[in-house]
Amino acid sequence: MPRSASGTRYPLSHFLTYSRLSSAHCAFLAKITGHTEPTSYAQAILDPNWRHAMTVELEALQLNNTWSLVPLPAGHKPIGCKWVYKIKHRSDGTIERYKARLVAKGYT
Repeated sequence: MPRSASGTRYPLSHFLTYSRLSSAHCAFLAKITGHTEPTSYAQAILDPNWRHAMTVELEALQLNNTWSLVPLPAGHKPIGCKWVYKIKHRSDGTIERYKARLVAKGYT
């Protein structure tokens, strides 16, 4: 069975096309796909927009008294957390804001 260069047996690019989209939709897609969201803290910390978004999130967590520091019971491990990044767009495709959320790894 033939495969694409990426190794995918049935790549979507063989079945989807942008040729039927209006020029306005093509422009919108170009705007929203031109920026990428970081997948790690190490990537995000390099961009001042993401640093500001993380600062805003930490300030909101403190303002809302989201947590309190307490001693960890013996024999227990703390729950980890991670940053989740999302670019929020306006309806015209321009960036409204960079949103960072600090979430608990509740699955561990």
